[in-house]
Amino acid sequence: MTVIPCEQDPRLRAEIDRFAEVLKTQAHTLGEHGLDEADFYQSPIFRGAIEKLRGEYSATMRGKREFVQHVLNHMEDGGHIAGWDPTPGKARNDYYVRLNSGRLAVIDLKGCLDGENTNKFERPADADEFITWSLCTNTGADPRRNAWSGIHTRLSAEMISRNKRVDGVVIWDMICGTLGRPCPKLATLGDSVRRTAVGPFLTPPPCIYVFPATIPSRTQPAAIAQGLDEVELLAAFQAAFGGDAAEVSYVDFEIGEQADELLRRTVIRRGGAVVTASELTAIRRV
Repeated sequence: MTVIPCEQDPRLRAEIDRFAEVLKTQAHTLGEHGLDEADFYQSPIFRGAIEKLRGEYSATMRGKREFVQHVLNHMEDGGHIAGWDPTPGKARNDYYVRLNSGRLAVIDLKGCLDGENTNKFERPADADEFITWSLCTNTGADPRRNAWSGIHTRLSAEMISRNKRVDGVVIWDMICGTLGRPCPKLATLGDSVRRTAVGPFLTPPPCIYVFPATIPSRTQPAAIAQGLDEVELLAAFQAAFGGDAAEVSYVDFEIGEQADELLRRTVIRRGGAVVTASELTAIRRV
């Protein structure tokens, strides 16, 4: 088992690499810029166009927010949550979710978890639960690298060094279960179909990671993941989308010291077994 069930499709990755190479060497033949090959690659046109497209794809959240809002509507309609609202315009987080117990959960949307934006978050004082939701719509990205980078390299370092608690992570978007990102969960119950229709999307169950209720410290160096039923919003995701108990991941943190340097270990358990664990590694905030 691995940090996340899905994996990068090597054939797709190879096709992307081949097309990128063609683009790098043949871009000067496209368009009507009037430049020869040498002048074209020395001009800002090529790099500028690449950066423009990259910015457009990475900056837009419209499609992602549409998916999120359909998901939250589905959960509210099914009685799994009491309601939800977008946060005010200048808020650092994205959604307030009113839980059936009366508690308040706050969702912080992120893209692919290996980016610097992952460790930029603030837990509101009124949040009973605080959840990071990763929507990584880059089909060429490596899901396993992203999940481990986000949970161990970025989130654990930020949480421990700044005493900022996150109750869990959801990794899930509208690409999951498509040809660009096949989902192994869809094959775990034989011919049974495990997709849920939410608006125009047909989605498999989310990948859920439950974090500890405390931050490890020198006096209490080990922090063990909460139970799923202790994080009401994550339990609601699980119930609303037909998740299996064996698919939920539990994340433990432990700290240690060596030569006055603070170290931490991340352990991820799923189905009663450890699926991946780090050594005690230095906390270097990135």
